[in-house]
Amino acid sequence: MTNLNQNSETNNTEKIETFLRSLRTEIEIMDYIQIEDIDYSNAYLSIYEMIEENGGFDIEIIYYSNAINYLKENDASLHESIEIALEYGYELKSINSELLASLLASRNARDEFSELQDKINDFFSELETKEENG
Repeated sequence: MTNLNQNSETNNTEKIETFLRSLRTEIEIMDYIQIEDIDYSNAYLSIYEMIEENGGFDIEIIYYSNAINYLKENDASLHESIEIALEYGYELKSINSELLASLLASRNARDEFSELQDKINDFFSELETKEENG
């Protein structure tokens, strides 16, 4: 009986890893989570919190040219990135293009990941149902 349970757990772990690697996101999810720590009943939040705690959403854009290009493509008016900086308590005199680009990229990574919430929860719900039904 134990071998059957171990095989089932191994199979689920492989399914989960394959699923998480298949998600289209800037973040390599598997670099920031432990599959065995995922709470199936609220998988999205569980995974989100692990990524957050391990710095997965902290995108750093370095070099002026990279920062300017990112801002030009994602916030040409700088309105959104300056708003984020102010939310975090930065003063205008202490911000630069790298900081603005990094803050915006981090926010965009969180937003992009949040779009996967239903897909993640549905996958784990289905997996849990299959486990319960044997």
